[in-house]
Amino acid sequence: MIEAVLFDWGDTLMQFVYDPELVEAGHRAGLEAIGRDGLPESALVAEHFREHYEPLFWAPGTVDELEYPGLVRTLLGDFELEVSDEELERFLEAEHAAWDPARRLGAHSHALLEALRDRGLRLGLVSNAFDPAWLLHRDLEQLGLGERLDVAVFSSEVGKRKPHPLIFQRALDALEVRPEQALFVGDRLLEDVQGAGELGLTTVQALWFRAEEQSDGAEPDFRAFAPVDVLSAVRRLNGER
Repeated sequence: MIEAVLFDWGDTLMQFVYDPELVEAGHRAGLEAIGRDGLPESALVAEHFREHYEPLFWAPGTVDELEYPGLVRTLLGDFELEVSDEELERFLEAEHAAWDPARRLGAHSHALLEALRDRGLRLGLVSNAFDPAWLLHRDLEQLGLGERLDVAVFSSEVGKRKPHPLIFQRALDALEVRPEQALFVGDRLLEDVQGAGELGLTTVQALWFRAEEQSDGAEPDFRAFAPVDVLSAVRRLNGER
C-alpha cells in the first residue's frame, strides 16, 4: 500500500535550464551585493570559477555534497577578497536570485501534487542541490510547492547526494513511512531510480521533461511520460480501478 510519494526536483517538478551566461550574471550580482569598492571584475571571477571550481560539481560518482558557501569564500579569497558572514550571505542570496530565469515550474506540478494529496498521500521532495537550504526552501515557497509538500530534503542540508540512502531515509523518517510504503518519482536512472530502489521504494522514471541518456543506473518499476501517469501508478499499486 502506497502512503507517500517522494519527488525529485530538477527535471521532475521543476525544469532547470542551465545557461552559462548566468554564471557571470550570478557573480556580478553577488559582488554588487557585497557593496564595496575595488572588487574584482565579475568576468574574471566567473572565468576562474569555471576553470577551477565548476568541475567539482560534475565529478562522477560523488555522493558527498559540496559545502557551497565555503567554496564561494575560497573563490573570493583567490582574489584576495575576505568577506564577513553577512557579506557572504548577501553574495549567495543575490547570486541565487540571478539564476531565477533558469528555474521553471512544471505546468502540471501543482495539479499533480494536489491530486495526490486529495487521495490522502503524504508528499515529499528529495533533491541534489548545493545551494544553502534556506534559499532552496524559499524557492519552494515562491513556486507554490512549499504549501503542497509535507517535507523537502536537500543534499546541502544532509551532506550526501543521491543515490546515497541517507538523503532518502531523512525524508522517509520525516513522513513516518517505511520504504515499501513510498513511491519515488525522478528523472535520473542512477541518482533517483537506483538510489530509491535499493532502499526499497517503488520507482517511477519521470520522462515529461527529458529522457535519461546515461546507461548506468537501474530499471524503474514504472515510466511516466506525463504527470498523470504517476497517478495511474499509485492507483495500480493500491489496487484501485
